Amino acid sequence: MGWKHVTALAGGGTIALAALQGTASATPGSGVTARTIAQGTIDGTDYVLRELTIAPGGSTGWHYHGSRLRAVVTRGTLTHHASDCSVDGLYGEGDTIVEPAGPDAVHLGRNLGPTPVVLTALYLVPHGSPLAVDAPNPGCDFE
Repeated sequence: MGWKHVTALAGGGTIALAALQGTASATPGSGVTARTIAQGTIDGTDYVLRELTIAPGGSTGWHYHGSRLRAVVTRGTLTHHASDCSVDGLYGEGDTIVEPAGPDAVHLGRNLGPTPVVLTALYLVPHGSPLAVDAPNPGCDFE
């Protein structure tokens, strides 16, 4: 096993990740592709750095995270919806996103623009936990 050092800008801070390699799996929504950049486990916590691309018209699907997620938009504009269907964030290139954890924080990310949205996301989850948990549509007239 080799050592990689990856530095990611997340939540306005710099987080150094060491000893990261491998792959992670997720259930992306419509028009979403994901690529694991780095992954590792330190002291019972999985550190996963991923690049997510959302095609024009695509969405993440309704979901929540078991722990706080931090991400940076590197391309495009992400429209972020809360479970009450409202837009709770509009994030453009260079903006950071911090998503709260838990089933009370169900949300959806959509690409309503003409170009792909690209995010670099950092997940810190208890070892073996999923990166995201699918959730039903909370009653919004969009997916």
